[in-house]
Amino acid sequence: MKLGIVGAGMIVGDLLSFIQEIPTILLKAICSRPSHQEKLLDFQNKYGISQIYSDYSEMLLNSDVDTVYIGLPNHLHYSYVKEALLSGKHVICEKPFTSNLHEFLELKEIAQQRKLVLVEAITNQYLKNYLSMKEYLPKLGEIKIVECNYSQYSSRYEAFKAGVIQPAFNPEMSGGALMDINLYNIHLVVGFFGSPKKVEYWANMERGIDTSGMLLLDYGDFKCVCIGSKDSTAPNAVNIQGNKGYIHMASSANICDCFDYTANKETPIRVDLKDHPHRMYDEFVEFDRIIGEKDLEKVSDMLEHSEKVMNVIEKAKQSANLIFGPDRPFQSCIEHTGISN
Repeated sequence: MKLGIVGAGMIVGDLLSFIQEIPTILLKAICSRPSHQEKLLDFQNKYGISQIYSDYSEMLLNSDVDTVYIGLPNHLHYSYVKEALLSGKHVICEKPFTSNLHEFLELKEIAQQRKLVLVEAITNQYLKNYLSMKEYLPKLGEIKIVECNYSQYSSRYEAFKAGVIQPAFNPEMSGGALMDINLYNIHLVVGFFGSPKKVEYWANMERGIDTSGMLLLDYGDFKCVCIGSKDSTAPNAVNIQGNKGYIHMASSANICDCFDYTANKETPIRVDLKDHPHRMYDEFVEFDRIIGEKDLEKVSDMLEHSEKVMNVIEKAKQSANLIFGPDRPFQSCIEHTGISN
């Protein structure tokens, strides 16, 4: 993979902290707005990135770049992914894929028509402990209750309360707890059980954005609650309860740390297959393989999964609009241009 990176925020720094451990991923370019050029120079010197850009279109003309990683605020994903696909580049897009289902479906069609790789960077779908947990699910018998809690007091919440609105809490930039922190819970549950029959979202609203909320998913035979909070914190956990046993994971859904499988009246079995400390490592190893082999069948599977997740998000938004009424809309997504971090 010959990678071009877009963005200079925290998630890009996270990526660069380990990406050189995958020797077949070559860092060919990085692009961000002109005010970030000093930061890009630091990245270039520290990580050996071939070229830096302040003009995205110019970076896309670089024939040494075959894949673009989009590490920008949520509302910019659609336009930047689309431009990259139309330039013939494979794309790895940070979660959430897009601000709404319509945007996602358009990008999916473009990628499939051009036979390009398009994948969502969502850590848990590739983590070894997540995949192992999936294999343990049949041992639980009939699933009855699923509970996921990912609560983390945001470093930006105090500023938000003071009236300084950053992307994470900006409804016009597709921010909020559902689109950020709770999204990992949705991916985990949909990856395990597919699409729910009914979706309801009960959110705590401040300044027109959900700072925390409970997503209720009805699967018919069992019920699921996904809690995501940026305005408070608690021990993060995933619990999956069946009539023959349960799984307990004492970590957030984006990390998928070790978990315990316990059959009824039996001693817990600890499972931990994690072999790299960084949560993003496994997904980029797989992305490199997918792009190297041009495994479009795997791409199709992952796009189908992401589409199910986007459908849950759409239904959650619709539910919240009904709950809070027309005078308190849950979220509006306005198209922006230009790089912003």
